[in-house]
Amino acid sequence: MAHWYKEHTWLRRLLASDPGQIRLYKAGKTTISVILSLFTTFFIIIATGNEALMPAVVSAAIGMMGILVVLDDTRKKKQLTTILLGVSAIFGVTIGSSLTGSIFLIDSIMILLVFGSFYLTRFGVRYFSLCMVGFMTVYISAILNLENNQLAFFYLGIAIGVAYAFIFNFILFQSTAKSLKRSIHSFHIQSNLTFDLLLEAMQERNISQEEHKHLHKQVAKVREYALIVSGYINPADVKELWPGLTPAQLRLYVFDSGMLIETLTNSFQSLKEADALEIDELRKIMVWVTKSLRDTEILAPNYEEQNLEEAEIAVQALRLLIADLFTQKQQPEGWLFLIRRIESITNHVIKGAITIQQSLQSETTKEEHAEEAEKDTAKEDKKGMRASTKKAYQALVAGTLAIIVGQFISPAQPYWILLSTFVVLLGTQSTGRIYAKGFQRSFGTIIGAILGFALAKLVSGYSTLEILAIFLVLFLAYYLITVSYTVMSVFITMMLAFLYDILMGGITLSLIGARVIDTIAGAVIALAVSSIIFPTKTKDKVAESINDYLKVLQPYLITYVKGFRGNVDIKELSENAFQLDEKLQTISDEASPLVQRGEYPALSDTNQWITVISAINYYARQLVASSYRKGFDYPEELEDVFIQMEEKLENNMKTLITLFEGKKDPSAIIYRLEEERKQIEQHSPSRHESKHDLIHHLYYVWRVNQSIVELALEIGVKEA
Repeated sequence: MAHWYKEHTWLRRLLASDPGQIRLYKAGKTTISVILSLFTTFFIIIATGNEALMPAVVSAAIGMMGILVVLDDTRKKKQLTTILLGVSAIFGVTIGSSLTGSIFLIDSIMILLVFGSFYLTRFGVRYFSLCMVGFMTVYISAILNLENNQLAFFYLGIAIGVAYAFIFNFILFQSTAKSLKRSIHSFHIQSNLTFDLLLEAMQERNISQEEHKHLHKQVAKVREYALIVSGYINPADVKELWPGLTPAQLRLYVFDSGMLIETLTNSFQSLKEADALEIDELRKIMVWVTKSLRDTEILAPNYEEQNLEEAEIAVQALRLLIADLFTQKQQPEGWLFLIRRIESITNHVIKGAITIQQSLQSETTKEEHAEEAEKDTAKEDKKGMRASTKKAYQALVAGTLAIIVGQFISPAQPYWILLSTFVVLLGTQSTGRIYAKGFQRSFGTIIGAILGFALAKLVSGYSTLEILAIFLVLFLAYYLITVSYTVMSVFITMMLAFLYDILMGGITLSLIGARVIDTIAGAVIALAVSSIIFPTKTKDKVAESINDYLKVLQPYLITYVKGFRGNVDIKELSENAFQLDEKLQTISDEASPLVQRGEYPALSDTNQWITVISAINYYARQLVASSYRKGFDYPEELEDVFIQMEEKLENNMKTLITLFEGKKDPSAIIYRLEEERKQIEQHSPSRHESKHDLIHHLYYVWRVNQSIVELALEIGVKEA
């Protein structure tokens, strides 16, 4: 009964669609916090015989922001920030109400808060949260024209909102360990779905192009999940869930499992094309190995040891088949190395699984060194100015323009353009990303305005339905925010339409249309200012991201090559491979505004960079599948060849990094490794002379370096 869901593929996909249900829980607790803050404040104030709607709306806003904008890296810091949000909110409504009628002072304070939200991040992310809440409460106060005699009720609403945010963040939904456990469970489901597709493909003689595409799409999803899950792994949660297990072991297990699936899929396709699976024995063993791996759920609470034993036996059978093929007079051409790669990574996954089980059975393991959380520290550019400082000055100018334009376009609601400008500038650095976010927000707002206006008109007068609709679209907006910013904007605009209808006694086309115009104006101002004031071109940002990627690749690649001489420990390469995947995703995100415009000659080189880096990442990941072998035997004359290869790779990497830093060196040269490859292929012992195939384990090193050379030559480096 525990695995009833396995019988239904569609249900497994649904259960695994949100790894760890992180989006579900965050959207859920945000919505519940809003509901409880709103109604608690409303009924308390109503009981005193006073008007309660506006204080309740402010309370709901604080209950929401207390969930969404607390971004500190430790629990204690988050708790303090949550409490301080109340102080910031009280400051905002007090200033806003005290300066009612002083438009210039209100404008100045709002612009300063926008400036501070970016500038003060150099001292910690908490200051961004505090300034943002301060800005929003001043904004609300300015709209509502609060009077001093109303402040007590707003203070009460703020206190209630902060209290609910605190309760949901640190009492009711405090266990991040549960999220990690659910994430691992989702990862297992996606992995097993892929294994099922592989098994179906292995047992069929002919595979359609559509089936191939579906299989590779599923592999990409497993890889995405592995990356997501790795981000949830931290020492405290691992210790709580699996005493005796270390975060490094768990992260290694997740990466290796994902890598195994990728290797199996790619190798299967190549074996299929080479007609290798026409050999019945090979096909049967491949099916056996895949089934046993699918059934081995190492971290499952009802884990069965015989499943792991079955996988060991299956891999042993594969190993014996490989040995038999090597003893044949006519060895199969072109595909034998593929099943050796499968055997290599499968064997390592099984060994890792055994280690995990041993660790779980023994709770006395050495304490791992505390891992320092990566912090997105602001970088210095060539002139020494922080990225946060640039963004702050952009926000200062854009905010000033937004208020001026707002007075002309929407004198009744002059600050909506400022809010739109602020939101578009958040989380974006390059002009391309700002353009993309502005377009998505504008397009989503237009669609949301049309749908919201129509639905608000439909349910107008039915307050209960409208309130339910508000909470529903609020939940959907935050549930889908990481999936599609455009869709999130649609739901936020729909929520505003319902709110306008309730608060203003009806909604008009001109009212909702004005918000659309304000949103577009805010996006245009953000784009214009970011293109003029300390602009960061999209291509430059892509180059910077590629440079960050190369700085992670360099030690990864050099460490792998040095491992052949036995000088270093290469067990932790999979940890670095996760970092490479993260860096590649950053490159993809930064380049997204350009990749759809590759037909322009000026952008073709950027698209080529991304293509080559993606190829490098693929080859680099394959190194992990062969990075666990030890005891290579080779003649002494190859020792110097390895040293030369390390030196040339080091030079190539440094040269490429220097280029992407924007530094030109006319004397820089790039090296191919043809001579070293020739010597290694000439002097390497055959399979009969050594248990390890040196040429096989260096194959992807050649491919990585070849891609590095191509990229460097295209940029303008001379070849040695």
